[in-house]
Amino acid sequence: MIDFLVRTFVKDAADIRSPQVRQRYGTLSGGVGIALNLLLFLGKLIAGTLTASISITADAFNNLSDAGSSVVTLVGFRLAGAKADEDHPFGHGRLEYLSGLAVSVVILLVGLELLKTSAEKILSPQAVTFSVPALVILAASVCVKLWMSFFNRNLSRRIGSAAMAATATDSLTDAVATSVVFLSTLADHFLQIRIDGWAGVLVALFILRSGWGAAKDTLNPLLGQSPDPELVKDIRDTIMAHEQVVGIHDLVIHDYGPGRRIMSLHAEIPMDADIMEAHDVIDAIEREIRARFGIETSIHMDPVAQDDAPTNALRERVEELVKEIDSGMTIHDFRIIPGPHHTNLIFDVVAPVRCTMSDEAVRKAVGEKIKTLDGNYFAVIQVDRAYVNT
Repeated sequence: MIDFLVRTFVKDAADIRSPQVRQRYGTLSGGVGIALNLLLFLGKLIAGTLTASISITADAFNNLSDAGSSVVTLVGFRLAGAKADEDHPFGHGRLEYLSGLAVSVVILLVGLELLKTSAEKILSPQAVTFSVPALVILAASVCVKLWMSFFNRNLSRRIGSAAMAATATDSLTDAVATSVVFLSTLADHFLQIRIDGWAGVLVALFILRSGWGAAKDTLNPLLGQSPDPELVKDIRDTIMAHEQVVGIHDLVIHDYGPGRRIMSLHAEIPMDADIMEAHDVIDAIEREIRARFGIETSIHMDPVAQDDAPTNALRERVEELVKEIDSGMTIHDFRIIPGPHHTNLIFDVVAPVRCTMSDEAVRKAVGEKIKTLDGNYFAVIQVDRAYVNT
């Protein structure tokens, strides 16, 4: 069924990097969500009226809010697919994350409202009228919501969408919520146990927990989360497969929405390499990364001394001293500049994210270590912060 819907409504479905294709996926998800949630709202509203159950009625309005969330998802994908303009040169892709966040907020608001209503029902319990048609509606609703969760999860995995993942989570919470309501209705009728209000509380807490998880999943890319370590490893392996490159550092990936990532890094090239040949290699790597990972890349070329034994030995000694301060620290761009009175050691120190030392404290600590070396050395240090583990 899902494959049929994708083939029917999503042209060029395999080209998931295209904003237009992602927009079609979003339209499909939103359209299906709006139609099914409105049908579920009407069915449960009728069931709630027949049984005088607060939990069923609350569940009905939960589906109405889901229809609104589907509208948000649909609109969010359409806006995210807009082309870049002068004010937004990197496009509007992050609107997809914002639509997912909006869905998460709706989930949280529904959970809070249901919690309030359920608490009132606990304080003033009332019998629930037993109705077979209402139970049939609830059972059908559970099946529909489980399919919707599977449907949106499937689409989310196809295109890597946090917004669709949030919608899938919302549908799953609805299925669980309706199941609890279904069981509480049976318990009220057959066991004479008035748990309608307590069932509503359990449903509300489950909804709140799921909403919070979905919110975190959409907030992380907006706040600038670390890239996937596997992606970083694949990028590093791709670059280091070129024999002219002897090392990389200062790799930073900026996420402007799905399919809109930009990366910068420094590639170390032997200082005695042919400059034109090295330039061609760097250009080829940028094209390769764009084609393989869909990431626009800018690479800065750093010349390094490779066959100078004294320089290599001193660099290794400095690396050992730096790691005594923090095992995660590394150095790069190491140069030796002799002078009439002292010798400058010029290099960059990369401090890991966990390092709480200020830049000045790092410079001072490394400078003190350099003074323990034999020779009149003076450290000229630039402190970098590691955004990615390479």
